[in-house]
Amino acid sequence: MTGIGMTGTGMTDTGSGTGGAAPRTPLRVGLVGYGLAGSVFHAPLIAASEDLALAAVTTGNPERAAEARAAHPGVRVVARPEELWEQDADDLDLIVVASPNKTHVAVATAALEAGLPVVVDKPLAGTAAEARALAALAEERGLLLSVFQNRRWDADFLTLRRLLDEKALGEVQRFESRFERWRPALKGGWRESGAPEEIGGLLYDLGSHVVDQALVLFGPVVSVYAESDVRRPGAEADDDTFLALTHTNGVRSHLYVSATTAQLGPRFRVLGQRAGFVKYGLDPQEAALREGLRPEPGTVWGTEPEELWGRLGSGESPPSGGGTPVESLPGDYPAYYAAVAAAVRGTGENPVTAHEAAAALDVLEAARRSAREGILVKLPSSYASADD
Repeated sequence: MTGIGMTGTGMTDTGSGTGGAAPRTPLRVGLVGYGLAGSVFHAPLIAASEDLALAAVTTGNPERAAEARAAHPGVRVVARPEELWEQDADDLDLIVVASPNKTHVAVATAALEAGLPVVVDKPLAGTAAEARALAALAEERGLLLSVFQNRRWDADFLTLRRLLDEKALGEVQRFESRFERWRPALKGGWRESGAPEEIGGLLYDLGSHVVDQALVLFGPVVSVYAESDVRRPGAEADDDTFLALTHTNGVRSHLYVSATTAQLGPRFRVLGQRAGFVKYGLDPQEAALREGLRPEPGTVWGTEPEELWGRLGSGESPPSGGGTPVESLPGDYPAYYAAVAAAVRGTGENPVTAHEAAAALDVLEAARRSAREGILVKLPSSYASADD
């Protein structure tokens, strides 16, 4: 889905009056939700973009409303998402959905039906069928529907993609990816709820990231095996999950997501016929955003310290000294919203399509079934990881 139309937008360009190129008027964004995702990820990245302006925020929480006004002076705050398109549809160019998972489909559907392009935080939906229905609605209306998969712009992932493009490892045989944490105490909230309608648990939270990355790197999957456990006392949703994917090209991906890992493993271990790549530590961008730092022009952003660089080699034992250090490319979360702005204007491609999100949900649904029934789940041969 490229060259997205701009139905329902009120975009205008203002001329410079000098005969030169007309400066672009920033796209006006309505943000639904101001919890962790909205306040830490979306609002700061939107505000930091020269192509976007945060015009409105939806939250029914008075404290979060005050935080939004303090952090983004002049922003309009409303209590319900519907107020954005019932009152302000002609004054907005894009809706970003960062509300709880269970609301994603309903809010995105309403926004698209109001004629507004939409970005939805991952997971797009609870099922692949719902994701494909949303994709069909967006295509019918000629509107952008994009999914916020920011981990495609992690420093380590960008570096690994470059190494694979350069054939530095030879033919890859096994891909190991870990998104592990040590959080023995429960934090509470819907993400830890066991209610199916909440779409909580790590499989759909961190699992959405590691599965998406595996599909981007190695393509469609033919089979899925998973183990999913609830480890912490009082927990309701999975907090320690493992997935084994077999890709159509023969690569095997082993993916780990956990909140109960007392000793963290490598973020990536990728084994090829010629060499392997091992990388420890998480991308620094989330921590920077949580600390209130912003990716502003002229500032250093997304760079990793040398001690966190991955190592490339063979027959050795990283991180204690084996292999050759590989400088990490800078992480670049702002690139996602720059691409979204170009797609809304019709000058670029959708950076993460709903069809790609649906393909990842096919894998997550298969993993949930595998863990529940203790079986290997085969996926249809018609399965695809990109746009149909």
